[in-house]
Amino acid sequence: MNRLVLSATLVERGATRYTPAGLPAIDCQLQHAGTVTEDGQPRQVSLEIKALAIGAMAQPLAALALGSTGLFGGFLGSARNGRGLLFHITELTPDAPPSSESHSPAV
Repeated sequence: MNRLVLSATLVERGATRYTPAGLPAIDCQLQHAGTVTEDGQPRQVSLEIKALAIGAMAQPLAALALGSTGLFGGFLGSARNGRGLLFHITELTPDAPPSSESHSPAV
């Protein structure tokens, strides 16, 4: 199975382009930093990964502000030049923006 789910920040996004089939496509760069457990020990992990959204996923990615975080789901494939990996985004759940609670003045 080829499935990746990554909590990440959108740090770079290209302009919308179109595939030869006429589908919208957006290239982007995602950044993740966090702590995972490996062999029972905590480990700090930090990475950047090239990603791509095609078709219906291009619209929500285009609407996501740079610096926004979310949960990105998809699969890994080869980059167009055949060198390295490319994360194909098939699901996107943006994190809710922090709520700005308004405090009513005391009566």
